[in-house]
Amino acid sequence: MKTAAKTVDTQAPVVETEIKPLYLEALTLVERLHRRLLDVIKDEFERRGRDDVNSVQALLLYNIGDKELTASELRTRGYYLGSNVSYNVKKLVEMGYLHHARSRIDRRSVRISLTDKGRQVHEIVNRLYEKHIRTVEPIGGISMDDFKRLNQALVRLERYWTDQIRYRL
Repeated sequence: MKTAAKTVDTQAPVVETEIKPLYLEALTLVERLHRRLLDVIKDEFERRGRDDVNSVQALLLYNIGDKELTASELRTRGYYLGSNVSYNVKKLVEMGYLHHARSRIDRRSVRISLTDKGRQVHEIVNRLYEKHIRTVEPIGGISMDDFKRLNQALVRLERYWTDQIRYRL
């Protein structure tokens, strides 16, 4: 057992120096990609002459879709970097994009769903994604296999981070 521990310890500095720049680059790319997605959504709305919702709000409406959710369910299903989900939900209700109603089962809980106006925003984002799906391989050079490997690595990284929190590693 001691021998195995020594082997790991003697190899650790080499592995750390090799993986550290790759790990840090991945972290930067994940954050930057999320911001770029918001920029792409914002650009699509600007092209259509729409400034009634921002990109975070449009993404929230897209992720709600046909479902009826609570704000906390929405927060856990989508990852809204640097945004206040409760604030955006409140604004979307005020602007007529979301219905909100107290849950029949738990009166403390508020359920939200899209109005017709919210469905229009959902559809704009959906059409944008469909365009990307048609063009990402021929224009972006990213194949289905690339996405499979990328998604697998991202799921593993998410599981690793979840374990860090859950098991206090």
